[in-house]
Amino acid sequence: MNQRYANPYLMGALLGLVLLFSFYIMGRGLGSSASFARLATAGVDLVAPAHAKANPYLGKYLSGGRSPLMAWLVFLSMGAALGGLFSAFISNRVKGEVARGPSIGVSARLWLALGGGILSGFAARLARGCTSGQALTGASELAFGSWIFMFSIFAGAYATAYFFRKEWL
Repeated sequence: MNQRYANPYLMGALLGLVLLFSFYIMGRGLGSSASFARLATAGVDLVAPAHAKANPYLGKYLSGGRSPLMAWLVFLSMGAALGGLFSAFISNRVKGEVARGPSIGVSARLWLALGGGILSGFAARLARGCTSGQALTGASELAFGSWIFMFSIFAGAYATAYFFRKEWL
């Protein structure tokens, strides 16, 4: 199980270049939470189109007559997911397992992961940006709120880990 990973300093520098090109080409930085909002809008529009158009939050993604999925951030998120899967595949890291500690069951681990994902997604939309949008884009623009967000994420993660550490020991 001694598999090598990419050099984190090289990957960080490449991510910085991707951010720079994103600003240059698209006129804005990186982020992915808006793509999930667009995906949810497309789902609601499929099931209840009148409700989606009447909802002020969802309606802004439906204006212009185009599908909410026709946005560059949606393709960015799909590319990131497919790129991560491709990277895992070529390095033989694709496994059907649930990473967990010895004192927690698979079901509890999956419920905790689902709850954490929903909470993170809600918080990302509430904060008007996910960690990549806030920490990468906002911090590179020297936005004070993004720096506060970034330090709060790390502090919150360390504080929360204290309460869940017994699940991994």
